[in-house]
Amino acid sequence: MTPAKKAVTKKVAAKKTATKKAVTKKNPTKKVAVKKAVAKKAAPKKAAAKQSAALQTGSRAPSFSLLDQSGRKVSLSSLSGRKVLVYFYPKADTPGCTTQSCGLRDIASKVGRTAIVGISPDAPDRLQRFDEKYSLGFTLLSDADHSVAQAWGVWGEKSLYGKKYMGIVRSAFLVDEKGRIEHAWYKVSPKDTPANLLKALGR
Repeated sequence: MTPAKKAVTKKVAAKKTATKKAVTKKNPTKKVAVKKAVAKKAAPKKAAAKQSAALQTGSRAPSFSLLDQSGRKVSLSSLSGRKVLVYFYPKADTPGCTTQSCGLRDIASKVGRTAIVGISPDAPDRLQRFDEKYSLGFTLLSDADHSVAQAWGVWGEKSLYGKKYMGIVRSAFLVDEKGRIEHAWYKVSPKDTPANLLKALGR
């Protein structure tokens, strides 16, 4: 190869190297972006919120022992031998929960020996104010850690203004004299709760 040809070859090689470096310098984040995309795709999905299982008619009602509005412990077993309407509501003294509770108050004289028990995450002092404000006259229990709600299958995913969160799914249950679920009304409306109870009792 002549000296002239060698010079041309070196010049072409140098030009290719310069072009390659320029491309790399122009897109320095390309490799990083690809790596991030792969890592994001391979990342494990966030665990879904735990939804509690629903109770079936005929199954034994989960036991509980909770503080009432007066700070006294009340257990389901202490009510054995009579029917019990157990209803779960999200928060005391809110519109829906007030409608539901006052509706049950209004039919309390029509249900005979059937006990009415409301359960929510509210503290006993808030429950006492709720009871006194509306003269409810029946037992309200505090399930602050929602463990009883989970056992009864009423702790689940809810949505408000597009935001999902875990909370109490308004529900009611009629427990028979032997401690078994006679009726289960999940996602019950506040107004239907007293009507369902009267119907179930044949009143």
